[in-house]
Amino acid sequence: MRARYLVSAMATLAVVMTAGAGLASGGENVQAPRSPKGALPDVINASAPSLHPEGVAWDPARKSFLVGSVRHGTVSVVGLDGQTQTLVNEPRIVSTVGVHVDVKRNRVLAAYADYGVGTRSTEATAFTQAGLGIFDLTTGRTLHLVNLAIGPGPHVANDFALDPAGNAYVTDTASDKIFKVDVNGRASLLAQDPRFTGPAGDGLNGIVWHPGGYLLAVRYDTGSLLRISLRDPVSIVEVRLDQPLVGGDGMLLRPDGTLVVATNALGQSLEGTVRELRSRDGWASATTTRNVSPWTDPVPSTVALTSNGSYVISGRIDLLIGGTLTDEFTLRRF
Repeated sequence: MRARYLVSAMATLAVVMTAGAGLASGGENVQAPRSPKGALPDVINASAPSLHPEGVAWDPARKSFLVGSVRHGTVSVVGLDGQTQTLVNEPRIVSTVGVHVDVKRNRVLAAYADYGVGTRSTEATAFTQAGLGIFDLTTGRTLHLVNLAIGPGPHVANDFALDPAGNAYVTDTASDKIFKVDVNGRASLLAQDPRFTGPAGDGLNGIVWHPGGYLLAVRYDTGSLLRISLRDPVSIVEVRLDQPLVGGDGMLLRPDGTLVVATNALGQSLEGTVRELRSRDGWASATTTRNVSPWTDPVPSTVALTSNGSYVISGRIDLLIGGTLTDEFTLRRF
């Protein structure tokens, strides 16, 4: 999510900062909302009180999606019929952004921040709260809240990648840092580089782990794609692209090696694109192999891999930052 535009949205949103209804607390076994049998539908039109999700993940056990909430700071289960039920409701979190499922360890993880547009936002936390929440996948119980607001602000923990060992690599869009959070919830600085951020704070956003031993991260403002070595994190290479990924938000690395990137122009246009890229040289360079532009739904933000293909979420963040709430959001197959 873009950081700069949301600063000016704080005053606009003051008139709609009322708490949403229908939020359940965690601590019990939350079943998936009832879903139709068979294959996943091409489009899921979902609804929940002013949820405005930015991040999405697939839960193979429930056969349902998990989504965050920029408005309420929750994680919710979304059935294939669009019905939604709260799984995580941690009162210390203002907004949840990127979401991932760790099936092996029965965890769901969510990057959290305060963009000034959440029901729990305060002057003390706006653009200073940043971290990674780790929760029990079955019950939603909080396991760890890992503070990543380290050093001078502002801070916006945005997205993260998971490796097979359970380590998370978190981008801070407003700073020049990538943090590592190990499987036990211990945080450390992985890499710091001036190429990670720009003058407006619209820096690194989406990030994925690659089995070749590196991370791929996209910078929102310039559209550059960076390859960061995990063996030597000071080794950072800009991937040569046939076209920049300006507005690059969430990313997905598929098992076949293709990279799917959702791009948007939050605050400037409702149009977005979803692109597929492939590299034949270990991500020294990459070419676009598919480009859906404009994407059908306004402001696509990120992508989840399911048992039936890749799905892109549109949580109408544009409406939220403009001072209008909606209960509707969309998941669509790419």
